[in-house]
Amino acid sequence: MTNIIGLTGGIGSGKSRVAKAFSSLGVPCYIADMEAKKIMVENTVVKKKIITLFGEKAYTNKELNRAFIGDIVFKNPDKLAALNGIVHPAVAEHFAHWVALQTFPYVIKEVAILFETGGHVHVNKSLLITAPKELRIQRVMERDGCTEEEVLARMASQWEDEQRIPLADYVLNNIDWKITLQQIELLHGRFLSLED
Repeated sequence: MTNIIGLTGGIGSGKSRVAKAFSSLGVPCYIADMEAKKIMVENTVVKKKIITLFGEKAYTNKELNRAFIGDIVFKNPDKLAALNGIVHPAVAEHFAHWVALQTFPYVIKEVAILFETGGHVHVNKSLLITAPKELRIQRVMERDGCTEEEVLARMASQWEDEQRIPLADYVLNNIDWKITLQQIELLHGRFLSLED
């Protein structure tokens, strides 16, 4: 049986970069957000449900109309919950098929909101990536070309690290990338020797 390591962290913490580092060590990595985006476009059942929820404007030229949907769910938590109720089970099913095909001793499942959704109970170990708030804001502004206000608004929809830390099995503070890489090497060794 393959162990599942749930990798998570707030926006700008560097969790995607950490996932890439594990991937370069040969670890199979499942990026849940990326797979969810594919499923919303390619899975006909999911697509129909999204159109029922948001109307025909949910898709333009067979692509998901992110701006339109984002605008609605940002102001309407019920619609966001309904969307998650469509997408999350489809992603969970897709992940189960994917993980069954893996032969490596462990896999990384990168999930933006692992603890918020209770997803941490479905992984063997959880790894939380943290960084000081100011650094995270700076990283996102540079990466996405957005304002501090926009970053703070996105952060507001996620838990604070103080809420996540007590639930995490491992916490990696990602400030200096050289140190982070050393930590990843150590964790890799630990994850390889985990008992099933």
